[in-house]
Amino acid sequence: MPDLQKTALVTGASSGMGLEFARQLAQKGYALAIVSNQEKELAEAAESIKAEFGVPVQSLCIDLAQHGIAEKVLAWCPSPDILINNAGIFFMEYLGPENLGKVRTMMALHMETVTELCILAGTQMKEKGGGRILNISSMTARIPAPGIAIYSATKAYLKSFGKSLSYELRPFGVTVTTVCPAAVDTGLYPLGYRLRRFLRQIGLIRTPEWLVRRSLKAMFRGRRTFSPGLTNCLLPPLIAVLPARLIDYLGLKWIRKETE
Repeated sequence: MPDLQKTALVTGASSGMGLEFARQLAQKGYALAIVSNQEKELAEAAESIKAEFGVPVQSLCIDLAQHGIAEKVLAWCPSPDILINNAGIFFMEYLGPENLGKVRTMMALHMETVTELCILAGTQMKEKGGGRILNISSMTARIPAPGIAIYSATKAYLKSFGKSLSYELRPFGVTVTTVCPAAVDTGLYPLGYRLRRFLRQIGLIRTPEWLVRRSLKAMFRGRRTFSPGLTNCLLPPLIAVLPARLIDYLGLKWIRKETE
């Protein structure tokens, strides 16, 4: 793609938070390079953003869980000014041989590809004297729990990696911000409409617009970590004091319900 003055590379940009990151960055005047494995939705997102904001938008449909895919992405979009590592998946299941495929995909997508994109893009940013990286972790990085063992572990990795990398890159004018949101109202979580609406009304689930607006503000201020919302303050300490046996019981009750 052409070498543009200000380019934002956004992964997982065909829907949810990724699409909202792309929209809000386009509103700020950034040319976009958007990536997803959802071909139809990605093409529609590119056309919609171009029509609404009048900025150049290039799209790449590719599976980001492939080994070594970061090099292909950055050959297509070299030296972005902003990198938003948003792509992710979610499943809530007890672990066993039957879901090893999901486990491998999640580990590759959340850790391997993000790490390589950060290293390669971060090096390019260092060479030109500046840039910004934003990685999406999760509040669950602080909440190891049954059913989300791989999800919370990969998100904890992202939080630790992002903070360490921020110290390495900051002296070269490159910031790394790790965002740890609580629940966001996207298709990532299998919740019904009424429950979503109720949880939004009481503030336990936030909209992508709300989260992205605050996350970009934190990124442009150069914050290393950002954990927005009241739920982030209340829920992890509450879960930390629950008896382990109660967590075992709740997990088993949930898994029985899901498999009935």
